[in-house]
Amino acid sequence: MTTSIVRAVCPHDCPDTCAMLVTVEDGVATSVRGDPEHPTTAGVLCTKVSRYTERTYHADRLLYPRKRVGPKGSGRFVRIGWDEALDIIASRLSAIAAVDPQAILPYSYAGTMGLVQGESMAGRFFNKLGASLLDRTICSTAGGAGYGYTLGSRVGTDVEQFQNAKVILIWGGNPIASNLHFWTRAQEAKRRGAILVAIDPYRSLTAEKCQQHVALLPGTDAALALGIMHVLIARDLIDHDYVARHTLGFDALKARAAEWPPQRVAQVCGISEAEVVDLALLYGETAMRGEAVAIRANYGLQRVRGGGMAVRNIACLPALVGAWRHPAGGVQLSASDSFPKNFQALQRPDLRPAGQKPRTINMITIGDDLLRQASAEFGPRIDALIVYNSNPVAVAPESTKVMQGFAREDLFTVVLEHFQTDTADYADIVLPATTQLEHVDIHATYGHLYMMANNAAIAPLGEARPNTEIFRMLAARMGFGEACFADSDDAIAAIAFDNTRPQAIHFDWTILKQKGWQKLVMPDAPFANGGFATPSGKCEFYSARMAADGLDPLPDYIAPYESVASNPVLAERYPLAMISPPARNFLNSTFVNIQSLRQTEGEPHLDIHPADAAARAIGSGDMVRIFNDRGSFVARARVTDRARSGLVVGLSIWWKKLASDGRNANEVTSQRITDMGAGPTYYDVLVEVEKAAVVTVTPTGHRNDPGAPSLT
Repeated sequence: MTTSIVRAVCPHDCPDTCAMLVTVEDGVATSVRGDPEHPTTAGVLCTKVSRYTERTYHADRLLYPRKRVGPKGSGRFVRIGWDEALDIIASRLSAIAAVDPQAILPYSYAGTMGLVQGESMAGRFFNKLGASLLDRTICSTAGGAGYGYTLGSRVGTDVEQFQNAKVILIWGGNPIASNLHFWTRAQEAKRRGAILVAIDPYRSLTAEKCQQHVALLPGTDAALALGIMHVLIARDLIDHDYVARHTLGFDALKARAAEWPPQRVAQVCGISEAEVVDLALLYGETAMRGEAVAIRANYGLQRVRGGGMAVRNIACLPALVGAWRHPAGGVQLSASDSFPKNFQALQRPDLRPAGQKPRTINMITIGDDLLRQASAEFGPRIDALIVYNSNPVAVAPESTKVMQGFAREDLFTVVLEHFQTDTADYADIVLPATTQLEHVDIHATYGHLYMMANNAAIAPLGEARPNTEIFRMLAARMGFGEACFADSDDAIAAIAFDNTRPQAIHFDWTILKQKGWQKLVMPDAPFANGGFATPSGKCEFYSARMAADGLDPLPDYIAPYESVASNPVLAERYPLAMISPPARNFLNSTFVNIQSLRQTEGEPHLDIHPADAAARAIGSGDMVRIFNDRGSFVARARVTDRARSGLVVGLSIWWKKLASDGRNANEVTSQRITDMGAGPTYYDVLVEVEKAAVVTVTPTGHRNDPGAPSLT
């Protein structure tokens, strides 16, 4: 028996981006474990990825190209060869492009975070074709915009420093489920005497482990941050030297914060005045003692109408108290901009047709956009859709419209996938893609500061091909002759980072492949002496760029689209707020079809507060229907005070076909976008809940609910 250990990296949409060691015996991957030498991973993988071989060798893996033979959505396909598949795709795309290439749309996101298998060869292909651009906003763009206006770039506290903080605010996230290696450091800080505070409408697994939990109403985080500013300024818990040297607009901020006394904040956030004051004093007094205070801001808080402003307000706090002076102080939202990614070389936007002004489609509004007709304002109708690294039928908001759009018989749809997902069921052609164990890739991260290399551990299973190879073959079929379409995956990885930039001056793909990971050259405390990437070089409490973009240049509170306070007429019919954060054993819609993980989750649940349940005669274990004007889905009720009163929580995202009624939480979410960054508003939702009939799924996939789609 021949045994080898191959260095790899987790490809999924998680800040941890773990270093993996894959054991291969006679060409078969037998185990995946964390690399104990990698300082962030430290030998530990999450439950999901530790079972990656189960996913790679899953009996339902797509291993051959398929062509649809049944109605769209039926999931009925026949096996075909690669030549036939490529000929069909090239013929259809060529005919559409001859009329208007912008009638073709790529749809992708973070099914893999790799810079090679993500948007390199695919970007080149669609740029050369002249297809519409996709605005990839479905996760973090709102917060990124607010953070960028304030600090200039997505750079923040190094995760390896958090264990040295004395206070950590875990704001809008559940790192036990979604940021395990940050949580390990937060726990170490707690053992050393630090106070951990969870700020979250839901008493998540993380909130249960923190000493304090502030259960504010969804969409009110910006108001809480303003209240903290008010108390800090009123009590003079301010680092005046840091503010004078390294910030812009303090006097204007002081006047704005004065408008947000604790009483007002408490009313807006649905918490007590004491919670506002005590939180501000904990943060400010600790900083004034010269100890490190840190904030881990996550993505949950930005998925509301005012999500960008909320992150902006939070990003102001460390500068007020001088927290940036300490390596363990400050805030981390994302480390993305620490990495000098070479997008121009990877994606080649210079290949676009000369003189073309490309149309951009926001991936959030795909439901509406697939149903639009051609117009002067919109441009051509979308006639072809190529989906890779995403499952929009499950994850895009306002699912009913998304499914209606995908069901168009005149929409030519190609899906690159590992499994027959909800989206793949609507494809005309399905192409089998390789998993992370079967291809080469290189990764930046957004939760730590290591460049990461992925080596192919095994040969592709069946006839699966890497994304890059699929787009190379399509480029050849389309007659694209540029030399860049012949670049190997290793050649692409070798140009992924700009090694003329100081933080990556040591980048060499050959060396990185062998070692597996290499840390960027970054200061321990990135803003100890200012140096923000804003136009002023300072933390901008007042942002002229925001004013120029038509936004309030100062921190503010923007009420949700849908809440009892902001929309009382709607709330008369739909009085409960709903959020749908990730289930612990899923990662967005990935891993939902892995039986061992799905069995752990059980079935879709809805957590509802005892008072709200009693008012609706709902008991734990009852099937309930969650609905609003956009749609409905069913789940099993769990009556618990983990959900605050007025809030229901549906942990997500289930594949529709694996839910009892063929629907999931995105039936009720909205396509409306955030205040800045054009991001999603998944947690800006009002619903009503009522008892529902029990819906079952037979072994053949038939449901006793006639309104639900069939699995067959």
